[in-house]
Amino acid sequence: MPLVWRVVMLKPKIVPTGMLPMDSTVRFTPTEPFRPALGLASPHAQTCFAGLFRSRRTPPVRRERWDTQDGDFIDVDILPAAPEAPHLFVLHGLEGSAEASYVAEVLRLSQRIGWGAFALNFRSCSGEPNRLPRFYHSGETGDALHAIERVRERVRGPLFGVGFSLGGNVLLLLLARTGEQAPLDAAAVISVPYDLQACARALDTSCGFGWVYRRYFLRSLKRKAMGKLQRHPGAMDAVRIRAARGIESFDEAVTAPLHGFASAAEYYRQSSSGPQIARIRRPTLLISSLDDPLVPLPPPPDAMANPFVTALFTEHGGHVGFISGTIWRPRYWAERQALHFLSRQLV
Repeated sequence: MPLVWRVVMLKPKIVPTGMLPMDSTVRFTPTEPFRPALGLASPHAQTCFAGLFRSRRTPPVRRERWDTQDGDFIDVDILPAAPEAPHLFVLHGLEGSAEASYVAEVLRLSQRIGWGAFALNFRSCSGEPNRLPRFYHSGETGDALHAIERVRERVRGPLFGVGFSLGGNVLLLLLARTGEQAPLDAAAVISVPYDLQACARALDTSCGFGWVYRRYFLRSLKRKAMGKLQRHPGAMDAVRIRAARGIESFDEAVTAPLHGFASAAEYYRQSSSGPQIARIRRPTLLISSLDDPLVPLPPPPDAMANPFVTALFTEHGGHVGFISGTIWRPRYWAERQALHFLSRQLV
């Protein structure tokens, strides 16, 4: 059977927090090639099966509410472990939460190897509306940095980042913006939208399943925006919100003006992680599928010259899918490879 994966492997260097790159390098090799589960070869099958049927069961976690400097709050779900143990800092995707099934998979894997985790709920995503008019967005790294500072007060062992989709974009931007002062020791991201405008337009112009994805996200985003408008009259234009028929028009009406961008195009330009990958100075694994229905473009080739970055691209896998094994006994390949990569940083 031919392998259905493609790997672009560079040489990430092990760099302890706050230190310059060392001479020694470590190549990352996946524990196994990705082969889609029988009957789940299509990108939509991978994406939808994972979203609908992956278990949301998590190990026992506790939720804490942390106040932010601007008078709002973020909720964090904590998987406890010894302070000296490795810990994960996990960021979810668009309109997800720390209770998303892919986050649950990471928490289960973490508990199995004795690691702890802090899973951040972006503002408005924990099940309770946040206090201020602003939401979260693909380029907002302030809350994540604030949360990591709180985590560092408790954790003495290695701290690794894991991000999914939008959360992966945020994580890459955080690493790029902090450079050699990055507060994480390494990171792994899955199904990242490296070019936000390309992703928005792909969703807005696609038919079939593309319409399903667009409708799913828009319904949730518009409902949340209208609820926000009731609590903060005048913060947005209700007519423009109702009239939005695509992701880009929603970002033009809500995301951009609410967060200080001149337009959706400017928001996309400033918040896309692809052009910033070259600035990352921590070992980072990028996992993407070439058939991702929500992310049409891989990272820019010149960004991949960064020796701290390893890119792992598969032919199949969908968006945050990567289901191998069988339908009855699925295995979630991307999360396993992410943890394997991060474990390698302890060597």
